[in-house]
Amino acid sequence: MATASVAFKSREDHRKQLELEEARKAGLAPAEVDEDGKEINPHIPQYMSSAPWYLNAERPSLKHQRKWKSDPNYTKAWYDRGAKIYQADKYRKGACENCGAMTHDKKSCMERPRKVGSKWTNKHIAPDEKIETFELDYDGKRDRWNGYDPATYARVIERYEARDEARRKYLKEQQLKKLEEKNNNQNGEGEVSDEDDDEDTLKVDEAKVDESKQMDFAKVEKRVRTTGGGSTGTVRNLRIREDTAKYLLNLDVNSAHYDPKTRSMREDPLPDMDPNEKFYEGDNQYRVSGQALEFKQLNIHAWEAFDKGQDIHMQAAPSQAELLFKNYKIIKEKLKSGIKETIMEKYGNAASEEELPRELLMGQTERQVEYDRAGRIIKGQETSLPRSKYEEDVYINNHTSVWGSWWKDHQWGYKCCKQMIKNSYCTGAAGIEAAEAATDLMKANIARKEDTEEKPASTEDKNLATWGTDVPDDLVLDKKRLAEALKREDERKKEEKDEKKRKYNVRWNDEVTAEDMEAYRMKKIHHDDPMKDFFH
Repeated sequence: MATASVAFKSREDHRKQLELEEARKAGLAPAEVDEDGKEINPHIPQYMSSAPWYLNAERPSLKHQRKWKSDPNYTKAWYDRGAKIYQADKYRKGACENCGAMTHDKKSCMERPRKVGSKWTNKHIAPDEKIETFELDYDGKRDRWNGYDPATYARVIERYEARDEARRKYLKEQQLKKLEEKNNNQNGEGEVSDEDDDEDTLKVDEAKVDESKQMDFAKVEKRVRTTGGGSTGTVRNLRIREDTAKYLLNLDVNSAHYDPKTRSMREDPLPDMDPNEKFYEGDNQYRVSGQALEFKQLNIHAWEAFDKGQDIHMQAAPSQAELLFKNYKIIKEKLKSGIKETIMEKYGNAASEEELPRELLMGQTERQVEYDRAGRIIKGQETSLPRSKYEEDVYINNHTSVWGSWWKDHQWGYKCCKQMIKNSYCTGAAGIEAAEAATDLMKANIARKEDTEEKPASTEDKNLATWGTDVPDDLVLDKKRLAEALKREDERKKEEKDEKKRKYNVRWNDEVTAEDMEAYRMKKIHHDDPMKDFFH
């Protein structure tokens, strides 16, 4: 029984310890204090805060995470830059042949190479550098400002102060000059405003300068060279100054919860407000709209497809999952349209039937009609034409008709001036007359040009022959032209045999006369000719 009570007691203590840690993390209980009286961060993981068993730690402490032993050889010091030890008067054996310093050789000398080194001139011996040999500790190796001299920043401050002083001096001189001009000018009341404007332009508005620096408030700064070697991003586009913060929209304690760590407010802080007047409706608004909803549907489709046996994984192959989801939506739309068509074929479509009579359509209306005692209609006889959602009877640019009231040559236009350009101004009857005159003039010019152009000579005048036709029986050939055509045919055949004699730029004449055609037929080799082999 004693053992059981002890075990139960240890579990109870363990449970109380866990509850206490949760309360500390939530900020409801004070943090633990170590041996030195310093508070321990309750968000530190247990594997870091718990000490090993062999240290026999009675109280909570973080000493086991610190460096137990300190090596005296390690230091955080830095090299004494530019320090000199000793400067000799004469060259020493083993020194640098270029400058004469003992701390390095000629190969590693950083001075300007001399025409004649100090080894031979024995002049201008450089002092020896201070050489330090020490090792840096862990923090010293990673210290960004190790070796930085704060005194060097004084030069930057001096430069800025000199610039400000020069600006103040210039403004003072300009003010004195304006006062002198104002005293000398007797009738300069009208020019005072211009002088004041010039003075305002000379003054530097510090508020505007600060605003110009904040113009890049929406950009994201990247800091690459960090201590760990990675890259961190500093996001600055959290909120514009003029916008009200989320947690100030509704100061009621029972309103939407705001998480300061993640700067998120999921619920709507003002649910009863008119949605047209509020610009923020909670972070959940973005989760059910836009691409977030599409991505959610994509994930659901990937899960369901994987459960049904398809080899699909959203994280392993996102492109494949997106392509399958796109194909799935296309197939689904085809199935829907197919089902719709089958239903319409079987049961018909009431929307595509003939229109109902006007008496039935207008049988019930909200139009008010007034009658007299005799039953005659006093008011309500006129019928109002139905109007569409588009603008009607709107005449622009002095037109008396709407765009599209005239049609000609597959183009729309205005009926009042017969113009084809939509944004043109109306020219009225004068514009119509001018357009008709221009059309008549263009037709006359075309006709005149056709008359003046020389007509090509017909084939009959040139006595040309046509290819692929039989020789007519009444054909009369000129013997002189036939002899010339035979010579030309012989020359052409010689050029075909000898490819080297063929000229580079060959000009062909497509006008073939009857004599040329007859010469070609006479010189042509027929395949059924038994003497064809003797012509080569």
